[in-house]
Amino acid sequence: MNIEDLREYCLQHPFVEEGFPFGPDTLVFKVNGKIFLLAGLDNDPLQFNVKCDPENAEALREQHPAVLPGYHMNKKHWNTIVVDGSVPGRLLKEWITDSYNLVAKIKK
Repeated sequence: MNIEDLREYCLQHPFVEEGFPFGPDTLVFKVNGKIFLLAGLDNDPLQFNVKCDPENAEALREQHPAVLPGYHMNKKHWNTIVVDGSVPGRLLKEWITDSYNLVAKIKK
């Protein structure tokens, strides 16, 4: 997954807005006026922050070295994902969708 793939996937979700409220280097995606994903444009490899259920957040960090506590975020509710090829794209998309659903208040 690269930044274009990430952007395209985020924008497929209903009512998503994108912007740069923190400056030109951080792409932000919101739903209902609330952030569900942030991506640094200068990071190589790509990294992005997603919201996560607190119980699941720590489990994901234990299972995947590419999942870290949310950089500059509440570490209980946010993870930073390093897109280094160690996590399959389907899981990355699942985590993005989970974040979107948490923020949009959509139940599974």
